[in-house]
Amino acid sequence: MSRTIALIEHHAEGDAAADLLERRWFASLTAVRTMQTECEVLREVMELAESSWRRARGELARLEALRDALGEELAERDFHGDAANGNPGDRRVSSAA
Repeated sequence: MSRTIALIEHHAEGDAAADLLERRWFASLTAVRTMQTECEVLREVMELAESSWRRARGELARLEALRDALGEELAERDFHGDAANGNPGDRRVSSAA
């Protein structure tokens, strides 16, 4: 009878170990799926951020070119306007701020 009890105990221990292994496997499967979802969301966020950054850089370049062109035009008018009045370079520019 002690041999039968030993076999039952060994089988029960084997079942407990198998159950634990199975639970750990399911837990890791859930963790993998969660991380896959998080990685996908982060990839989409990065793509949106990069697209927005590229758009903003393009707009910045356009605005800088406009600023430079307007500055050159303003400098040219100042030079010609002051020279015509006999006051080259004496024009004061007020800030809009």
